[in-house]
Amino acid sequence: MPETIGLHNCLKRILHRLPYTAWLVGESVDKSLHLIKLSAGTESVDSLAAWQEQYRRRFDDGLPRHVTRMWPKRESEIVTGGSIYWVIKGLIQCRQRVLRMDEVDRGDGIRRCALVLEPGLVRTMTAPKRAFQGWRYLNPADAPPDLPRNRQDEDALPPDLAGALAEIGVI
Repeated sequence: MPETIGLHNCLKRILHRLPYTAWLVGESVDKSLHLIKLSAGTESVDSLAAWQEQYRRRFDDGLPRHVTRMWPKRESEIVTGGSIYWVIKGLIQCRQRVLRMDEVDRGDGIRRCALVLEPGLVRTMTAPKRAFQGWRYLNPADAPPDLPRNRQDEDALPPDLAGALAEIGVI
């Protein structure tokens, strides 16, 4: 075990010198619990941003929301710094901080949860993710890191290329 810790610390020192953000398994920017959700019908991070821009105008506070039928039981762990990570075209590509959860009533007697989100999407390192239904909890250790600030405005790679590169561990 001590050899593993020594190797881990050595890798950390080397990776911190790189000009881009490196990610070691088991380390995360924060310790908050996150959510992960497929962004159905979205072609890119830009199209998700455009859709949210239109949708958020419906609300007095102007904040984007995602309404879901299931209310997260671990709400207190999410709203203290957690994010929702968006899967677009089979890849985790961005995230948004979850500010709070509001109850939504559409008049049908079903209690729904509106995840009230911080405006703006933060691009992350691309990570492949298989399709799933609804949302899932995402542990901090499994969350991909954010892209560095100087790479946030870069054009995204085509989804097929990004997926292939992520599968072999290049990105």
